[in-house]
Amino acid sequence: MRAYLIFGYNSEASSDAGVEKSIGSPDHQRLGQRLRDLREAAGLRQVELAERLDVSQSFVSNVENGERRLDLIELRQMCRALDADLVELVREFV
Repeated sequence: MRAYLIFGYNSEASSDAGVEKSIGSPDHQRLGQRLRDLREAAGLRQVELAERLDVSQSFVSNVENGERRLDLIELRQMCRALDADLVELVREFV
């Protein structure tokens, strides 16, 4: 087993370690809620954020409701559209 430094803390990886699905997990739900909070704090409706991102309103809704995952690039774009700090957001989850 080797230790890997991930976001400032050690995580031990083993050959039998599985990856849990994130959709529906408490962390995934919390991320959606946090993004909703950031959008509301920015005074934006879902449709306005969607326009900034060039996506549909249902995309934003699905992210906020935990029905859609974001990759890192999408999360970065969403943070930029919300004038939020990506690194600060990620730190909330480590």
